[in-house]
Amino acid sequence: MTLPMPAAKPAVVNFSSGPCAKRPGWTPEALKSAALGRSHRAKLGKTKLEQAIELTRDVLGVPADYRIGIVPASDTGAVEMALWSLLGARGVDVLAWESFGAEWVTDVVKQLKLTDARIFKAGYGDIVDINEIDAKNRDIVFTWNGTTSGVRVPNADWIPADREGLTICDATSAAFAQRLDWAKLDVTTFSWQKALGGEAAHGMLVLSPRAVARLESYTPAWPLPKIFRLTKGGKLIEGIFKGETINTPSMLCVEDYLDALNWAKATGSLDGLIARADANLAAIERFVEKTPWIDFLAKDPATRSNTSVCLKVVDERVAALPPEGQAAFAKALSSAIEAEKAGLDIGSYRDAPPGLRIWCGATVETADVEALMPWLDWSFHKAIATLG
Repeated sequence: MTLPMPAAKPAVVNFSSGPCAKRPGWTPEALKSAALGRSHRAKLGKTKLEQAIELTRDVLGVPADYRIGIVPASDTGAVEMALWSLLGARGVDVLAWESFGAEWVTDVVKQLKLTDARIFKAGYGDIVDINEIDAKNRDIVFTWNGTTSGVRVPNADWIPADREGLTICDATSAAFAQRLDWAKLDVTTFSWQKALGGEAAHGMLVLSPRAVARLESYTPAWPLPKIFRLTKGGKLIEGIFKGETINTPSMLCVEDYLDALNWAKATGSLDGLIARADANLAAIERFVEKTPWIDFLAKDPATRSNTSVCLKVVDERVAALPPEGQAAFAKALSSAIEAEKAGLDIGSYRDAPPGLRIWCGATVETADVEALMPWLDWSFHKAIATLG
């Protein structure tokens, strides 16, 4: 059976998981006040960088004694800056349940070559058994939300308040859509391109006082390139956390981030952003509940992401196909929808199981998610008809 093509399309068809959809109503006019052609060290440029830091603190509710810095190379740069600068002082547990967590495992084991490193891995759709993690005595590296798996930690209750090690959290697809427990996080990283729909290449690094104490008391055994250096003469380079960036930022991107942050405040700050992302996830949950051929990749609803929502095809006819056939079928779904310009960039991540990935962060309108769902059904029936 084939289905008629849906009559309506989403008003905005951008569902990429990064760079993500711009905030509702965005136009290039939002960038008209950018400090273009000016030094980022001039008063105007530095003021805008300071505003970006303080608005980030305001919207996310970051404690006043935590430092926030703008660093190079997006979230990846921020994470690796933390790994190279802080690890090695004590044993570390590294948690991975998706592609980027696996990259941090590679950094720790193959690049830094730390000998006292315990690796905990889970397949796509699961998270590791957090009861096995020694978050009291060891450093911890983990992703809060798995961008490529649609799985997140349900909370930070497993991290002791009186811990001796540091927690290093890649929160790039969680920040601005999920509530981060700052008291349990010592290093938190994210990028502008995710939940606020900003532009790429800039990372954010949030340090607790405990992380600063480690930086000022510990010198890694390996050399640090300039782009990673957070201390000088045994003291934190405070300027990084006051808008004096390590390298030259794009002031056009800074302006775009400021626009997104001001929109976030007008939307209700973190509570409003979370509510929008939750409503988007709920729209997909309603569709999945009534549609037998599709299910969430995340097996436990308690660990289901409300941003990078990953779906899998569970129809028996598709499951009976060889792996390459299943991958081709999933590709056919996203390709058919993209061909009709009803939904863009909704294929699963290249390393993830075949399926669909729909970004549901706060910049996406729930009405657009709802309008996309009939297209998923249409594309499935179109593709299944070719199997005979």
